[in-house]
Amino acid sequence: MSGFQLMLPPFMACMILVAMLSYLGLHVIAREVIFVDLSLAQMAALGSLSALLFHVDPSSPTTYIFALLATAVGAFLFALTRTSAKTSRVPQEAFIGIVYVVASAAAVLVANKVPGGGEAVEKTLVGSLLWVTWPTILRLAIAYAALGVFHYALRRRFLTISFDPAHAEAQGWKIRLWDFLFYLSFGVVITLAVPIAGVLMVFSFLVVPAVIANLFTADKQRLTFISWGTGALASILGLWLSYTKDLPTGPLIVCMYGVLLVVAAVLRKFGVGDNAVSS
Repeated sequence: MSGFQLMLPPFMACMILVAMLSYLGLHVIAREVIFVDLSLAQMAALGSLSALLFHVDPSSPTTYIFALLATAVGAFLFALTRTSAKTSRVPQEAFIGIVYVVASAAAVLVANKVPGGGEAVEKTLVGSLLWVTWPTILRLAIAYAALGVFHYALRRRFLTISFDPAHAEAQGWKIRLWDFLFYLSFGVVITLAVPIAGVLMVFSFLVVPAVIANLFTADKQRLTFISWGTGALASILGLWLSYTKDLPTGPLIVCMYGVLLVVAAVLRKFGVGDNAVSS
C-alpha cells in the first residue's frame, strides 16, 4: 500500500472532524466552557463502558446508544447549571469540571469490573485515526452533515445565546431548553469523534483553531473561516510529518496545533488582525 493510500483515510477523517469541531469551538470559547468537550467525552466513555456490563459488543450500535444516553445526561446537567457571571457565585466551568471528575471515577470503577475495560479507557484517549475505515468515514460524514444542517437551521438562536446571552435573555427565550439542544447535539459530535481521534485530538480540534481565530478577529464569518483553515493546516502538517518521519500521528497533530498557536500569537503581537476585541 502506498503512502497516499495509507494516509488518505486519516486525512479525510481529519477534514470532516475539523469542519464540525472547529466551528463548535467558537461557541465553546464564547460561552467560556473550555472543558465541556472533555466532560462530555468522559460521559460518552462511561456510557460505552457501561454497555460492557451488559455484555454488549463494543463495536455494536447498541454501545453508541449507551454512549449517547450518557451524553444526554451530561447535556441536561450543563443546561441545568447554566450560570450568569453577574448573578452566580459559581462559574459553570466548575460544574463541568465536577461532571468530568465524577464521570472519570465512575468509568474507572466500571472498567475494573469488565473484561477489556482498561483497553477501552485507553482508546478514548488516543483513538484509532490511522486505522479508520472508509465505511466509518462515510457514516461520520453523513452524521456530521445532518448535525451541520441542524446547527445551520438554528444558527440564530445558538449564536445569539453563545455570543450575546443578554440579548437572548431580554427576548425571553427559554435559554436552558436551547442550551440542552445545543449540548445534546454537541455531545453527539463528541461521541462520534472520540473513538476515531481520541480525547486529546478532539480537544485540540475544538479549542485551538477557535482560540487562534479569536486572536485575529471578532467577525463571526471570519472567525469560522480562520478556524477551519487553521484546523485543516495543522492536520495536514501533522499527517505529513507523521508519515515522513514515522512518528505517532495523533500526538504530532496536537503538537502542530500548538506550533500554529505560537505562530499566531507572534503575528498578533506584530499587529496582524483586527484591533477590536471580541465581546
